[in-house]
Amino acid sequence: MAGTRTHCPYCSLQCGMTLTGGRGPRPLKVEPWPEFPVTEGALCRKGWNAGALRGSRERLTTPMVRDRGTGQLRAAGWDEALDLVASRIATLQATHGRDAVAVFGGGGLTNEKAYQLGKFARVALGTSQIDYNGRWCMSSAASAANQAFGIDRGLPFPLADIERTDALVLVGSNLAETMPPAARHLDRLRERGGHVVVIDPRRTPTADRADTFLQPVPGTDLAVALGLLHLLVASGAVDEEYVVGRTTGFDDVRRDVAAWWPERVERVSGVPVAELRALADRLATAGRVMVLTARGAEQHSQGTATVLAWVNVALALGMPGQDASGYGCLTGQGNGQGGREHGQKSDQLPGYRMIDDPAARAHVARVWGVAADALPGPGRSAYEMLAALGTDDGAKALLVFGSNIVVSAPRATHVTERLAALDLLVVCDLVMSETAAMADVVFPVTQWAEETGTMTNLEGRVILREQAVPPPDGVRSDLDVMAGLASRLCSPVAFSTDPEAVFAELGRASAGGRADYAGIDYARIRAEHGVFWPCPTSDHPGTPRLFAETFAHADGLARFVSVDHVGAAEVPCADYPVHLTTGRVLAQYQSGAQTRRIAALADDGPFVEMHPSLADRIGAYDGEPVVVATRRGEMKAAARVVDTIRPDTVFVPLHWVGVNRLTNDALDPSSRMPEFKVCAAVVRT
Repeated sequence: MAGTRTHCPYCSLQCGMTLTGGRGPRPLKVEPWPEFPVTEGALCRKGWNAGALRGSRERLTTPMVRDRGTGQLRAAGWDEALDLVASRIATLQATHGRDAVAVFGGGGLTNEKAYQLGKFARVALGTSQIDYNGRWCMSSAASAANQAFGIDRGLPFPLADIERTDALVLVGSNLAETMPPAARHLDRLRERGGHVVVIDPRRTPTADRADTFLQPVPGTDLAVALGLLHLLVASGAVDEEYVVGRTTGFDDVRRDVAAWWPERVERVSGVPVAELRALADRLATAGRVMVLTARGAEQHSQGTATVLAWVNVALALGMPGQDASGYGCLTGQGNGQGGREHGQKSDQLPGYRMIDDPAARAHVARVWGVAADALPGPGRSAYEMLAALGTDDGAKALLVFGSNIVVSAPRATHVTERLAALDLLVVCDLVMSETAAMADVVFPVTQWAEETGTMTNLEGRVILREQAVPPPDGVRSDLDVMAGLASRLCSPVAFSTDPEAVFAELGRASAGGRADYAGIDYARIRAEHGVFWPCPTSDHPGTPRLFAETFAHADGLARFVSVDHVGAAEVPCADYPVHLTTGRVLAQYQSGAQTRRIAALADDGPFVEMHPSLADRIGAYDGEPVVVATRRGEMKAAARVVDTIRPDTVFVPLHWVGVNRLTNDALDPSSRMPEFKVCAAVVRT
């Protein structure tokens, strides 16, 4: 088929697609790419309609600068806008120090942009204050995987391996709505006699495809995992040979789970004893078991501990490293994997190196052509950086790339107030998002079909998005913004705007790191439909499956980590008697900045999903407005009365301004993940 083979702009599946048209009066049309192995030509409705923003009247096509006289944004030239930003950055840093300027990135940026952003912050700006919105997505699973396995790659095996396992446990995942083309793997698994388990406070379309469904209280997945391992130990189902030969730390875990009798688990989680015992029996007798977690289990103040508890279950059964078995994380954002590997996270350098490691600093500094001691140290995590904006010890300016903070941040009203307190807010976006509307300067940047760059999907497969059409006049890439500012700030090194050149440098910077891309280039990605990292040399085959022989810790062993259930940071009480949880819906994506502007994608606005018994108790009716309030704020939306949610829980989707004004900013002590997925609330009519 004629056209450009590329990938969807949305989730971590990075579904293959072919683009045609998009020039002159011809609309940009999406066609299948059946040969791409991850999705075999399948797309969800978001993917099929991805071209709709091309030519939209809502596209930004000129820089915007806030007029100091009127307070309104006005059109400006690129040189004027870049000169203004560079001048104000220089003044703020001269007055308040290098950390007066902060940078906030995104999990949707290409690997080239994410890499260059980390370099830009640390070399051109000299600031330690950089983090990104992926901190709010996969960080708990990443922290747990690094502790348990010594490496973090969301899925340590190809997605299609799901079809060949015998028992699949999905914890906090609604993949039938969040990544619909992946749901076919569940169907194929069941067709060959496998068993699907879904654990979720809501009976979702994913749960409808399951053989077993457990419906715990939000925030209690950790207790369920502890009770499950208790039963596996008690029944003699632990693979003792595997535990002795390939792991360490099990004795402490065995001792600690002894306290988690199934009756205790039922009191905490609401999961009946009989259902927990049945699941333990199922896993004990399955030849191959796979456990996959997602945001429902991870976006908690105990998110890392929750993932570790489920990893412990997989390790006790002897599964990680075995065929079609083990533990994996279903990464969410399009480049949620690559985005956390190459330096836009506050504590990292390219190749998944840590910024406080002298050897890592020396290696990356050599690649960048700067002195190692010139690189700043670790900065604040995403929420902590935002919460400090405009304060005495916080940044005075913020540059935002690929994120809509006003909608997506927890305790969003507070964060919005901190954005308003800045001396300078700069946003790069393709539309006037809620965050861009607050900015002092807005740069119009390219969308996915107008640029070339790599992404790393949920499997660790590095794929290539190809430019299909030129950007509109007046629109430039984020790489151009960084290069333009770096030159005006007298950066000690130049910043390339050629994505292929940036990727080659990324390969050199990542060489020898945990996420080693040194053997990958654009030609190879095109020829092989993607390459799995680590891939240290051009003749290396890539690594589709990890852990077959060894884990990434120095001794080659996986780590059992002892954890205990403490519970949510905020529990229901007389004033706030129900649990509030959040999530995504089929037609929308993340903050909705793009999908809410596409007419073919249903946008009915936010809603409050509740059980009929709760609706009866408060006098709510389906379709009528209700108010949801927490200790941080309140919002109004239509009630959606269903019998598929727990009676003690309400659900609000996250794609609109509203629910994140209510969510809790309590942080996981390891990952610094905010507790998006549960807080105490009250609903009233």
